[in-house]
Amino acid sequence: MKKTQFYILFLGLLCSLPVFAQNDTINVLDEVFLTDTKLKDFSTGQQVTVLNDSVLKKNGALLTSALNFNTNIYFKENGLGMVSSPSFRGTTASQTAVLWNGININSQFNGQTDFNALNAGGFDNISVRGGGGSVVYGTGAIGGTVHLNTNLDFTGKTKQDIFFQYGSFNTLDARYKIKTSGKKWSLSLAAARNSSDNDYEWPIEGRENENGKFYNSNLNLGFAYRLNEKNTLKLYSEIFDGERHFSLIRPSETKTKYQNFDTRNLLEWVGEYGDFISVARLAHLNENYKFYGNITENQSSSGKAQTLIGKYDLNYSISKTLELNAVLTNTYTDGSGSGITENTRNIFSSAFLMKHRPFQKFQYELGIRKEITENYESPLLFSAGTHYDFTDFYSLKMNISRNFRIPTYNDLYWAGAGNLNLRPETSNQVELGNHFKHRNLKFSLTGYYIRIDDTIRWLPSSSNIWRPENEEKVETYGIEVLAGWEKEIFKDHQINASGTYAYTVSENMNTGYQLIYVPFHKATGALTYAFKDFSIDYQLLYNGEVFTRSDNNSRYSMDAYTVSNLGISYDLGKTNTYKIGARVLNILNEEYQSVENRWMPGRNFNIYLNLNF
Repeated sequence: MKKTQFYILFLGLLCSLPVFAQNDTINVLDEVFLTDTKLKDFSTGQQVTVLNDSVLKKNGALLTSALNFNTNIYFKENGLGMVSSPSFRGTTASQTAVLWNGININSQFNGQTDFNALNAGGFDNISVRGGGGSVVYGTGAIGGTVHLNTNLDFTGKTKQDIFFQYGSFNTLDARYKIKTSGKKWSLSLAAARNSSDNDYEWPIEGRENENGKFYNSNLNLGFAYRLNEKNTLKLYSEIFDGERHFSLIRPSETKTKYQNFDTRNLLEWVGEYGDFISVARLAHLNENYKFYGNITENQSSSGKAQTLIGKYDLNYSISKTLELNAVLTNTYTDGSGSGITENTRNIFSSAFLMKHRPFQKFQYELGIRKEITENYESPLLFSAGTHYDFTDFYSLKMNISRNFRIPTYNDLYWAGAGNLNLRPETSNQVELGNHFKHRNLKFSLTGYYIRIDDTIRWLPSSSNIWRPENEEKVETYGIEVLAGWEKEIFKDHQINASGTYAYTVSENMNTGYQLIYVPFHKATGALTYAFKDFSIDYQLLYNGEVFTRSDNNSRYSMDAYTVSNLGISYDLGKTNTYKIGARVLNILNEEYQSVENRWMPGRNFNIYLNLNF
């Protein structure tokens, strides 16, 4: 798409926002109850976007799809369902932290989370917070954080949800969720299965996506029991089992596959004693993978890591307007792999947070964090945020912070190449957010600047062996727009819409070049029209041109692309809700790829049935 076409598209999106919106599926943080209380209590100066169950069902089962079409995060996928890594505010994949019920689950091996190895159907809502968060959430929280939440309540009600979808390429998406509770106990159980032959045609004559099939199964459990008025025990557990055959670029290549089996368990004891709230957590994370270089042989490379986290959180409300929070954490990891000899590391951290509202329209928060370990020298981290409501229509938010990413197991311990002298990556950043709200219209414009020092990069040494070094300095800056509006235009006629836009500059300060796979422009839009039991929805995703070479050689750049999806559904039943629907994905049959030579599907279809009772 030419630049003039993009500007027409973007102006059209902005002009349409006051006319239609989609706020039933994307909400600001204050309207949604979350299990991760730190996300709610200590995000002053930052915006948090919540994607609820309704928006998750309008996208594919894998987490990449939901975030790609509804947030400013750019994703590069090695084909549908293959390895997927984010670029949040121009940062790298390892500089985005993923939190499961408040616990950082980025891989111990490469510091990243593969967003196609997470099934969105297992969670009640998914939240996205832009900007630094290392004071609260630790390593990797530089560009932003993604939060996967399971919610528990004591309403005494039972709700069940069954979702079944089948589509092109023999793709199956099946989800089941039950929530039930009494006065003293609460249970949440979610199971999901996703699989596909993934054999779509490429826009190259006679070629299709070869060796691309995959499956994954996910089970999420949440349970709470009130011992008495002051003490509550909570248990969260997740199991993920997946296998992917990695797509081939050329038919002559050897077929490979990747298996991963991950488990996560978290036990919480919450004590509420007047002005004090005590939360003790014990978490166990198990990460296992196997890579088969030839699927016809039983030989594989592998890695496994066991992480044990002990965390104590004490909150003291001095008054209705002032609260203090101290957090002590100890993280112990035992990891090994085919290229890594067994190593352990122990990290102790302490954090102190304060939140104060000196008067009704103004609040601020402060935070510091320090880690102690024998593996690296940890910097002192800090954060400060403010929020001022000038009027009911306009509010201003500001946040400054220092954040970091620690060296991973691969960086430190890879056989023959690891570097034990690496320093953590550090970043200093500032952001300013303007937020507007008028009746049913919400609009925000946020500007930010991030400078990252000691970026870890794998480079060839004098002996031609690639080794990690603290080599680069990176600066990234830009603006983000988030807007939404909803209205009942006539009786029984509801129109909802949302839109996002991101302009991102992310430069290597040593060379002045834009980082590879970081588009200058990304925009999304969504429109839903509902009349009684009938609804139709439309999604749009625009990704601008990206460089694939570090010298920004335009000869090898990947073209911008626009992808559109269209869905239709109908609700049946009087007391219970039964919904049937169909979707056309990539309705304009756009030929596109987000990673060089890794084509994505053209026009494809699915049908679904959703039962709620």
